[in-house]
Amino acid sequence: MATNLDLDETLIEEAVRLGGHRTKRATVNEALQEYIAKRQQLGILDLFGTIEYYPEYEPKKYRSR
Repeated sequence: MATNLDLDETLIEEAVRLGGHRTKRATVNEALQEYIAKRQQLGILDLFGTIEYYPEYEPKKYRSR
């Protein structure tokens, strides 16, 4: 899907340099992947305190050999 974006050229050049990418496209794609991963990780924090935890549970006890 072709998309035209007016991006800050200085930011793109710095990102290309830091990321070691050969193209702007590769740089932007990786930046988007990192952004998505970060947002998904932050979503996990919303679960904090909502999952029941049983400290007496012993998972090794229920493993079959």
